[in-house]
Amino acid sequence: MKVSRSFLTTTALVAALHLYIGLRLVPDLEVGVVGTMFAWAILGMSALFVPLSVLTRSLSRLNADRIAWVGFLLMGAFSSFLVLTLLRDVLLAISWPFVAERMIPLRHYSALLVVGAVVAVTLIGLFNARRRARVVETDIPINDLPDALHGFCIVQISDVHVGSTIKRGYVQAIVDAVNALNPDVIAVTGDIVDGSVRDLAQHVEPLSALRARYGAFLVTGNHEYYPGEARWTREFRRLGLKVLLNEHVELVHAGETLVLAGVTDYSAHHFNPAHRSDPAASLANAPPAAVKVLLAHQPRTAGAAAAAGFDVQLSGHTHGGQFWPWNHFVRFQQPYTAGLHRLDRLWIYVSRGTGYWGPPKRFGAPSEISRLRLVRAK
Repeated sequence: MKVSRSFLTTTALVAALHLYIGLRLVPDLEVGVVGTMFAWAILGMSALFVPLSVLTRSLSRLNADRIAWVGFLLMGAFSSFLVLTLLRDVLLAISWPFVAERMIPLRHYSALLVVGAVVAVTLIGLFNARRRARVVETDIPINDLPDALHGFCIVQISDVHVGSTIKRGYVQAIVDAVNALNPDVIAVTGDIVDGSVRDLAQHVEPLSALRARYGAFLVTGNHEYYPGEARWTREFRRLGLKVLLNEHVELVHAGETLVLAGVTDYSAHHFNPAHRSDPAASLANAPPAAVKVLLAHQPRTAGAAAAAGFDVQLSGHTHGGQFWPWNHFVRFQQPYTAGLHRLDRLWIYVSRGTGYWGPPKRFGAPSEISRLRLVRAK
């Protein structure tokens, strides 16, 4: 198993941060010798499994999934421990001049509070992540929308991340919920997989049962490129999904034309120069007066989409931050985090994702199946 220098550096940093958490919390818990040993054992296991969960490719699929489950659960807890321990230290430093005589009990109870909060957030986050995504309904108002397209329904799923902890049953539940909505179009906006076709084809197979009046359309996300986009594109097409790679289709609905376009991921050119994301190229020979909807994995495609003349862009990628406090930091990497936004005449809808990546944890950023309706602007 070849290990890179960057991985070793990251592992050392993770270990150091676990040591910081232990030194700041364990003594103040006052749990005795056995309790202290147990706490350090948990921290040690976390420091080992969090980085190990990404080095499982040389193991059997079953063993890799087991390690990933443990590692990702601990990763989510570690994230919350780190944030709350830092916050606790800041609050203790601020309060020390005012409550110096009560600092020892304050340190004890605040340490217990951190542990309790992490356990609660981890369990609630696990429940939220593992349950089927809820349906979120949103109307998108379009100026001069033809009467025939008023109420046109697009159901969007995104960022399922089928992999070590998301399997066939999880995907089947999503497919059943989507089909029950009777959409005109199903939009699949990337990051559906986290692994190879060989390992995950059987778990992705339920997507073949997606049903909509005009079909299910898919665009690539960055995670499709890691194991090999070409193989996944062939597999998605074999399942009956219509993959749009900087191209469009014209859907005639009650006599009116709607242009549905899709672009490759914003970062795709780093993997394949021929796959540079190009909203303008995706509209080649499209009828200029038609309503135009773009599927683009990352919200930061919006500038190019607006310039190309699209009316709507549907994206994912952000997960809405997935769990607190990272939902407040997504905006530093993407222009929009979740929900409906406006850029000039372009509407951008960003899904929080239908699954999750890494830690099976959703807290403050629930997963969603998005039911979107085009409506006439008032």
